[in-house]
Amino acid sequence: MKYTITFLPEVEDDAFNAYYWYEQKSKGLGEEFLRIFYANAMELTHNPFLYPKIYKDFRRRLLKRFPFAIYYILKSDEIIVYGLFHTARNPKVMKKILSNR
Repeated sequence: MKYTITFLPEVEDDAFNAYYWYEQKSKGLGEEFLRIFYANAMELTHNPFLYPKIYKDFRRRLLKRFPFAIYYILKSDEIIVYGLFHTARNPKVMKKILSNR
């Protein structure tokens, strides 16, 4: 079964904020970040159960090469991405953000 994927608007904001930060560090690095983020997110559509539940029904997929994680929930045949967070963030703050989205 292939799942559809939806991103909350806040996730797009998180991704583009990280893009700008990486792009300032090195030209082209922001583009690489976005490519990896979207590629990793699309991989979820093939087997979203591969990644563990971390908080309530939220599952986490760590990005390759960048210290970020995708947080998502499964609803029927849809994956809803609720967050893209740096892995160094305080887990308590992250849980609060996820609960409020």
